[in-house]
Amino acid sequence: MPAPAPVRCAPAAPPKPPTVAPQKPRAQPQTAPPALEPPWHVILLDDSHHTFEYVIHMLQDIFGHPPKLGLRMADEVNDKGRVIVATVHKELAELRKQQIEEYGPDPRVKDPAGQRSMCALIEPSLD
Repeated sequence: MPAPAPVRCAPAAPPKPPTVAPQKPRAQPQTAPPALEPPWHVILLDDSHHTFEYVIHMLQDIFGHPPKLGLRMADEVNDKGRVIVATVHKELAELRKQQIEEYGPDPRVKDPAGQRSMCALIEPSLD
């Protein structure tokens, strides 16, 4: 029996790309982008029952403000009756206000009125 002849394959033609309908991008509804909530100011209010040292340490503990910035803010709250100590989103502003009001008494003051925390408020930034 004679040996079989080698089989030769014809070169394969490149495959044809599948025929599909062109895809149109979906039309997105025309809506305005969501409005961002304005930032909120945390405002420390002055009283005559807390020392500058108390204010500086409180601002450092709660906000991480360096002592020099704390001193400038203590000067401003003393001179103007209020100072913006932070501008943040509303939820954080509410937390920081609570932390100020729960910080505790000034250990340097023996006056009973100084045996409470300072007061703060929050308001939207209009900038």
